[in-house]
Amino acid sequence: MEKALVVGAGLVGSLQAVLLAKKGHQVDVYDRRGDIRNVEFIGGRSINLALSNRGWKALELAGIAQDIKDISIPMTGRKMHAVNGDITYQAYGKEGEAIYSVPRGELNRKLILKAAEHENVNLHFDMKCTDIDVKKGSVSFEDAKSGEKVITEATQIYGTDGAFSSVRARLQKTDRFNYSQEYLRHGYKELIIPANEDGSHKMDKNALHIWPRGEFMLIALANLDGSFTVTLFFPFEGETSFASLDTDAKILAFFEETFADAVPLMPTLLKDYHENPSASLVIIRCDPWNYEDKVLLMGDSAHAIVPFYGQGMNSGFEDCSEWWRLAEKHGDNWAAMFKEFSEVRQPNGDAIADLALQNYIEMRDLVGDEMFLLRKKIEKKIYSKYPDKWVPLYSMVTFSHTAYADALAIGKKQEKIMDPIMARTDIVQTWDSDEVEDAIMSQL
Repeated sequence: MEKALVVGAGLVGSLQAVLLAKKGHQVDVYDRRGDIRNVEFIGGRSINLALSNRGWKALELAGIAQDIKDISIPMTGRKMHAVNGDITYQAYGKEGEAIYSVPRGELNRKLILKAAEHENVNLHFDMKCTDIDVKKGSVSFEDAKSGEKVITEATQIYGTDGAFSSVRARLQKTDRFNYSQEYLRHGYKELIIPANEDGSHKMDKNALHIWPRGEFMLIALANLDGSFTVTLFFPFEGETSFASLDTDAKILAFFEETFADAVPLMPTLLKDYHENPSASLVIIRCDPWNYEDKVLLMGDSAHAIVPFYGQGMNSGFEDCSEWWRLAEKHGDNWAAMFKEFSEVRQPNGDAIADLALQNYIEMRDLVGDEMFLLRKKIEKKIYSKYPDKWVPLYSMVTFSHTAYADALAIGKKQEKIMDPIMARTDIVQTWDSDEVEDAIMSQL
């Protein structure tokens, strides 16, 4: 039985531990945090997660999909809240297609519990990774409680310890390892819309709510207890920013002017604004994702992205299902498996990072725009009539398993087709005509 060591028991690490165990490996999982299996979750600074097809595929492989579905809320589309209170609805995909709002803490706990069910999995918490010998395949840890130093060896080391990964930091010292990080000038702050007194939701729970305002936006996703987790994506500095809202009066005036219909739903707005931190958003890119047949990076350790496509977790879970596919293909040839994993996944990690940034502009600037909504309506019509020739970019990313890099390339081609269509002076009157349909199809 080969020994695998997973550094990081977050979402990707705990899921990967399950898949390693199912493959018959002896698995040791180390995490610098405490054991969350008995923690009561009452919110936090983590953005609500949107689970979609790529993530569900990996959860199916782990045999835990139904358990997660039980704690998820389907969202079939987005509802855009205009400054004047008008609400516009846009379906995400075809009838029956949805993304799912899932609580991060509960999801992580269930995955750790699933890993613990396997006799060949050992979990170690409060253990900080301090060094890795990549040649030997040994990892050094320090017990946060006792200060005791532990060194353990493994055939394979999986770095799943997040955007500021200790495993990746060690790989950065190896030859020809490329790395970059980029912070957005925007950050985020979590707020709350509590449930009604009877426990029901104050808004439609089966939609992702967006207040798009150009340079910034507010979003809200439903929780099982009737509340909504609300997230303000906002510049750190500038005329309208976290820095400029430096008094209660300014905070209230800004929200009442900008998100008027949301303010009555948030009775603890000021308290939440002050108590919850303003957190940063970072994009991490690196290459390669492996060191020989010893070390493999997965999830945020390899490709941390901004959350605007709802694909951070899904892309990390897809790393796990792709690992499974390649393990089936290569068997115990870890050198070939790790090399192909890195070659296949790294371009897709870069592509979803680009797509997520692109979608931020769409969400904050365009989703309330009439011409943007008309464009989506035209694309949806073509998709419904010719699904083998046209799949909207959002559907490719969210509801299919098309490689992210392929989806990005196809999306750019579709954009070149749609731009002159939308530039037609009569498009509002003729969008549903055979003439417009023929003009699109002739380009395919």
